[in-house]
Amino acid sequence: MKILITGGSGFIGSNFVLQQIYSTNNTILNLDKLTYAGNPENLYSIQNYERYDFVQGDICDNTLVSETISNFQPNAIVHFAAESHVDRSIDDPMEFVNTNIIGTATMLDASLKYCEDNNINGEFKFLHVSTDEVFGSLGDNEFFTETTSYDPSSPYSASKAGSDHLVRAWQRTYGFPALITNCSNNYGPYQFPEKLVPLMIANCFDEKPLPVYGEGLNVRDWLFVEDHCEAIYEVLQNGKIGDIYNIGGNNEIRNIDIVNTICSSLDELKPRSNGKSYIDLITYVKDRPGHDFRYAIDATKIKNTLNWEPKETFETGIGKTIQWYLDNESWWREIQDGTYNQERLGIKR
Repeated sequence: MKILITGGSGFIGSNFVLQQIYSTNNTILNLDKLTYAGNPENLYSIQNYERYDFVQGDICDNTLVSETISNFQPNAIVHFAAESHVDRSIDDPMEFVNTNIIGTATMLDASLKYCEDNNINGEFKFLHVSTDEVFGSLGDNEFFTETTSYDPSSPYSASKAGSDHLVRAWQRTYGFPALITNCSNNYGPYQFPEKLVPLMIANCFDEKPLPVYGEGLNVRDWLFVEDHCEAIYEVLQNGKIGDIYNIGGNNEIRNIDIVNTICSSLDELKPRSNGKSYIDLITYVKDRPGHDFRYAIDATKIKNTLNWEPKETFETGIGKTIQWYLDNESWWREIQDGTYNQERLGIKR
C-alpha cells in the first residue's frame, strides 16, 4: 500500500510510521506542519529509507493538501494530525477549532476530489483517528461503546467531536470510504512531555514537584501506543467502511496510581541522591476546568470483528515507557529549549 499519514511526526503518528516501515512493505508519505509537538527527531532513524518521504505543510492549506494527495496517489490516508492537549485548548481554543475542524474538512474535501477525479472506487480508504474524550465523562460502572452519545467537555474534545461528525457526514452524503477510531489515553515512546506520564517521569529526573490535579482520583483507560498503532492498521486493512471502532487498553487506573507507579519504579531504576522516594514530590494542585472524572472504553467490537486485543498490560507497558525515557533523556531534554519547560498549562483564561 501507499499510505499518506498526516501528523506523522507527532507522538502516535511517528510510532505508526516506524511500525509501518519496520513491519510492512508499505510506502509512507508523512505530511506534518511540525508544530511544537511534531518532532523530526522521532523519525530520524528512517529519514533515508526509500519507502519513506516527508512533506512539511498545514492540513488547512487546501492547495498543498490537494497537490500532495494528487502527486502521491495514496491507497489510504491515516489522519492523525490534530491539536491534542486539553490544557492547551483551554488557553487557545481557536487553534484547536482551526486545526481539528477546518483541517479535517480540508483533508476530506481534497480526498473526495481525488477519488472523483481519478474514478477511484473501492481502492481507497480514509481512516480518521479520534479520541474517547468526545463522549464526555462516565459514571462508575459505564463504558463507552461505538454508539455512546457525544458529550464533549473541553475545547479539545469538542473540536475532535466536530471532526468526527464531518467524517461521518462525508461518508453518508458522498459515499466517501471513511473509517473512525476512538482510542483511550495513549502512553509510550516519543510522547511530548506535557502529558501526564512523560511529565511525571521528566519531573522526577529533575526532582521537580509532581503536580496532580484535584485529589488524583480521575480515572482513565491506558493504552500502550504500539498496541494502538497495530489496532489502527488492523482497522485500515479489515475494518468495514463507514464503521467506528473503539480502541482501549483494558487498563482503568486513577491518575494518582499512575504517578505512584512511576515514582516507585524510578526509586529502583534512578534513586534520588537524598535517599527519599519520588513520592515525596507529589503536589496536589487546583483541578483542571471541566475535568471529566472517568473514561473507560468497551473494545468488544474490535475484539470480536477484527480479533484485536492489546498485547501490553499497564505494568509491562509502563515499564517499557519508563525505560525508554531513561535511555532517551537527550530526546526530551532537547524539547526544553523554550518550547516547553514542564510548566502548567490551561490556566490563562
